[in-house]
Amino acid sequence: MQTTPNKVISGLAEFHTAVREAMAEAVTARWPELWLCDINFADWPLGDISVVESLTQWAQGQRQCRLTLLALQYDEMPRRHPRWVQWRRQWSHSVTCRQLQDVQADDVPVTMLAPGAMTIRLLDPLHHRGVVSHTPSDWLQARELIDAISQRSIEAFPITTLGL
Repeated sequence: MQTTPNKVISGLAEFHTAVREAMAEAVTARWPELWLCDINFADWPLGDISVVESLTQWAQGQRQCRLTLLALQYDEMPRRHPRWVQWRRQWSHSVTCRQLQDVQADDVPVTMLAPGAMTIRLLDPLHHRGVVSHTPSDWLQARELIDAISQRSIEAFPITTLGL
């Protein structure tokens, strides 16, 4: 089995490229599960047409798929990522948004995880420096971290807001 070498991310543009490539790989590799974790997803390219198209192909391409977002807050999502918010309405049965409780901002990993396949992890979120890895030890470590903080989360970011 040939493994893909780790790829260094050293800026916002490279982070965006890594996320776009990972979303495209999710389609071709048929990853059944994706986890995205950030304070608020402000710097993610979730609203990009290519990301939304990849997510649509990913969700259409398999019966059982699950996308879970973990964040401290989702206030900026409708303004920053309107395409993704619209996409989520159609695919709500496959998407879960959870709000982290009793977690400090510094303890929230900026991570994309496809369990058993790959991780994107910003080790320095301020400068968008990190790594893309297909190494089992990296995705196992990311899974453990996400599992730990997701236990301190609640359902959040409803698809529609009821009000008078």
